[in-house]
Amino acid sequence: MMVGSQIRLAAVTAFCLLTAACASSPNYDYQQNSSGWSSAQSAPPLQCVPYARDHSEVKLYGDAADWWEKAAGVYARGEMPELGSVLVLTGYAGPRHSHVAVVTAMVSSREIRVSHANWLNDGAVFIDDPVVDVSPDNDWSQVRVYNERIGAWGVRTYLVQGFIGPGHDNPLVADNS
Repeated sequence: MMVGSQIRLAAVTAFCLLTAACASSPNYDYQQNSSGWSSAQSAPPLQCVPYARDHSEVKLYGDAADWWEKAAGVYARGEMPELGSVLVLTGYAGPRHSHVAVVTAMVSSREIRVSHANWLNDGAVFIDDPVVDVSPDNDWSQVRVYNERIGAWGVRTYLVQGFIGPGHDNPLVADNS
């Protein structure tokens, strides 16, 4: 009977050791390559929120879906892109998921460039990714994003909640920063 218990204990221990690797975080190394995005290899996957916070004047925390409301009365908010503003896409991967990206260039009245992380849910960083306004009223309420990996515009149209910043909406916040 003792041998059976030892075998079960050994089996449970082996199972735990084998599955422990599944629970550990993958390592990623963000290296920009010639197509403008980075590949993953040695740090945790980068999400869009910390990337946007670190690369813009907008210093908000929490889920991207909450950024628009959290910016009210603190940061300037608008319907049109400005250099350095944060683009907020709503309904990005379902009704409660949003995505944020930093506007890095103004190409024309209907095209901008953004830099963002985790666009394809793999932690990769995309630098100066083209985004085009496809809204019927030319009001930046709907956009399409260029997919550098396939070298073509993405097929999906995304709803834009708006643009946050640059700059503060509340003069008291601007004086304290």
